[in-house]
Amino acid sequence: MRDPREASLIAVERRRARASVKHALQTGDREPLTVARTAWDNAESAEYGLRMTEFLGSIPGIGVVKIPRILDSLGISPRKRLGALGPHQTNRLTAWLNDRRLLTSASVHRGRLVVLAGPTAVGKGTVVARIRQHNPDVRFSVSATTRTPRPGESNGEHYFFVSNAEFDRLVGTDQMLEWAVVHGQNRYGTPRGPIVDALNAGDSIILEIDIQGARQVKKAMPEAILVFLMPPSWDELVRRLESRATENAEEQARRLETAKVEFAARSEFDVIIVNDDVDSAAEAVVQLLKDHYAEGES
Repeated sequence: MRDPREASLIAVERRRARASVKHALQTGDREPLTVARTAWDNAESAEYGLRMTEFLGSIPGIGVVKIPRILDSLGISPRKRLGALGPHQTNRLTAWLNDRRLLTSASVHRGRLVVLAGPTAVGKGTVVARIRQHNPDVRFSVSATTRTPRPGESNGEHYFFVSNAEFDRLVGTDQMLEWAVVHGQNRYGTPRGPIVDALNAGDSIILEIDIQGARQVKKAMPEAILVFLMPPSWDELVRRLESRATENAEEQARRLETAKVEFAARSEFDVIIVNDDVDSAAEAVVQLLKDHYAEGES
């Protein structure tokens, strides 16, 4: 039987060894894929004992908010140890690490995808319009929708207004990055191609969508920054919805019920911006793009 003091010393030494591996990841002295392969090749190594949350959290650029989403997209439990992954999980993690390395090294000017979402009537469209007005160089994704245009909306500028049949075709041919049924009526979706092309060309892009769509984008592109636009208060949200007079009373009631559910999702987002002043909210969104380019130049 092992002496308890000896067992304690061994446990301390293993923790130190794992801490050393994590530090090497954090400083860039070791590549994540090299650490992972060591874990898979040697069951006695410190790398083997790293929990997946420790491993991912030690990789520069991955914070606590991103870790659960990455693990979910890879089908890996946060309780798993790096060395104990199954063959399929190992393959998925290898592919993900390779893709991430290529994207990071391909260009310091790779674009950033900022996803702007929030409850109905919070003023997403108004904030986007202000950004367009003062920042003509900022690119925006144009979503497709099956709803009819509102007064002043133009096809191809505000949305691509398509039929249900055409929307089905786009979904069926995997041309949508995300799509969802909103308010139980109309479908909205983001064409995949223009987003990928813009990011690969080094252009950052803002995507204004609903909560469901934001979740899908984050799962497909964990590097995307999710921004939740908040109203100053619930009463102000109700006032804005009623004052815009684009829905009847029944539709307003339905949208407010949806908004209650949407409010509960704000903890899933990377950044929360309160829209109490349109200019300030717009500048806060644009600043996320400016910060990204500043990081690339540093």
